[in-house]
Amino acid sequence: MADLRELVEFLDDYLDVRAVPDYPGAWNGLQVDCRSPIETVCVATDACQATIDEAAREGAQLLVVHHGLFWGEPLPVTGRSYRRLKALLDADMALYSAHLPLDIHPEVGNNVLLARALGLVTEGTFGRWSDLEGMGVWAATDMPLHDFVLKVRAACGDSPRVIQGGPEHVRRVGIATGSAGSLIEQAHEEGLDTFVTGEGNHHTFHEATEIGLNVIYAGHYATETSGVKALGDLLSDRYGLEYRFLDHPTGM
Repeated sequence: MADLRELVEFLDDYLDVRAVPDYPGAWNGLQVDCRSPIETVCVATDACQATIDEAAREGAQLLVVHHGLFWGEPLPVTGRSYRRLKALLDADMALYSAHLPLDIHPEVGNNVLLARALGLVTEGTFGRWSDLEGMGVWAATDMPLHDFVLKVRAACGDSPRVIQGGPEHVRRVGIATGSAGSLIEQAHEEGLDTFVTGEGNHHTFHEATEIGLNVIYAGHYATETSGVKALGDLLSDRYGLEYRFLDHPTGM
């Protein structure tokens, strides 16, 4: 068993959650408290009703997620918000969320872990948002675009959406998981020829083809499962806790 306060203090420090800027209203860290000592941990990409309910059935005292409950302006605790919160409180289950701090972390971050899954060794970071530098990572490689897309498919599943705006041979790859289509211009400015992310807006097709960049949309969910799994492994090794990954893909 482990004390929740000790786990939260460790995660806050390890992920540097107070120093990493995030979107307005996104809360990184402990979002819902509990009274129980922690024996079982579940990890998931999203704090949706399905994962909360499944974690409760697993008897978890802590659910660690990438996408938490709170975004944007405060909302009344009604409807879906009420049902999610009530399920957590009824199960006396804590909720911990790490968004951008988990994407960019140099050891357990979604970016570096996806790069590793693609057989790449990261050489640096690129991309900025607000006051945050290093939204993505980049790596050198040397292979046909077709072969690289197959690697992305093997790592993320399904069929990635490919915008072939750049060369047929891949040499400098940028990776920023989730919804990072807004980094296309910055990827090009950094001298990258191929950019892998989860999803992007309609207009990014024209942006990519007009500036000469290959863009691979591999799925928001599919590119952001590795980080929470790595946190589960970390908590298991450090505190001897059982953990389970709750897979609830969205197809997005």
